[in-house]
Amino acid sequence: MAALTVDQIRVPLRAFDLELTLEVESTIAVVGPSGAGKTTLLRAIAGLVRPEAGSIAAGERVWFDAAREVCLAPDEREVGLVFQDYALFPHMTVRQNIEYARKKRADEYLERFRITALADVKPSTLSGGERQRVALARALARDPRVLLLDEPISALDAHTKASVRAELHELLGGLEIPALLVTHDFEDAAALADEVSVIVDGRLRQSGTPAELVARPADAFVASFTGANLLHGTAEPSASGSARVRLEDGTTVVTADTAAGAVILAVYPWDITVAPVPPADSAMNVIGGNVRSIAEFGNRVRVAIGPVTAEITAESLERLALHSGSVAFAVFKATGTRVVSEAGR
Repeated sequence: MAALTVDQIRVPLRAFDLELTLEVESTIAVVGPSGAGKTTLLRAIAGLVRPEAGSIAAGERVWFDAAREVCLAPDEREVGLVFQDYALFPHMTVRQNIEYARKKRADEYLERFRITALADVKPSTLSGGERQRVALARALARDPRVLLLDEPISALDAHTKASVRAELHELLGGLEIPALLVTHDFEDAAALADEVSVIVDGRLRQSGTPAELVARPADAFVASFTGANLLHGTAEPSASGSARVRLEDGTTVVTADTAAGAVILAVYPWDITVAPVPPADSAMNVIGGNVRSIAEFGNRVRVAIGPVTAEITAESLERLALHSGSVAFAVFKATGTRVVSEAGR
């Protein structure tokens, strides 16, 4: 499999420059907030935007090199691009959409994506998941060296999203070419990609597997973006190597990390349990407060207590009889905290 290499490209944007280096060998997700430069990255690779510096290559084939004044047109680059809104031609049937690139006939892709029965149907009658499969089939029918996906499942409703995400993961896993997808949703990125790169204001903050980003976030922004609660406070180190942190509301918690002075603690919701009364175990961190909100997601429930949000099971919610305004206690271990720096430091 020939890798996609993006080397030190620079693309001026309105508020900042997109500047990054990236190598894609399997499936990588670039994740970040809106306006971070994610879609510009895809457009630069596809030839729709010309960088001021750097180079872009698929294996040995150079698509762009500012120093050598090489810049292939979009139709000269072997790229399969799936747009956020799928951009299917409304006047064409599914078969005609797939065959538009004129590289390969549609039959193989109709069967591969399980849409043979939809061959003569127009896009307006398709569901969101069906439109995505057609868009993927059309992109791959070009016989590309690289597959690019712009927010591939953001256009789907919550009911459809879970099933389509699982299906897309399976399809991406069977590809024999590099795939680069961009999204603003870390959960989507973690479910779809082998590696995730976090981009903010045109620059990569951190790259790694989803588990690595959660276990060792590079800074407070990455921690927050991957789902952590952020607690600000002042730390006093102890002889054991841990530290006591006095939070802004006066609560004191303990972290297993070494720290001193002003700090930010990251605590993930799934590392927090909820109790109706403070636990007897003095080794546990406890933050008490009123329940600010309760949000149910299938069999998981997010409960906001004071400055933190915990994730518990639906059974635990029923057992605890929690409701908005009731008093509850968020409980977590010192080893469940991570000291992180300010974003960008």
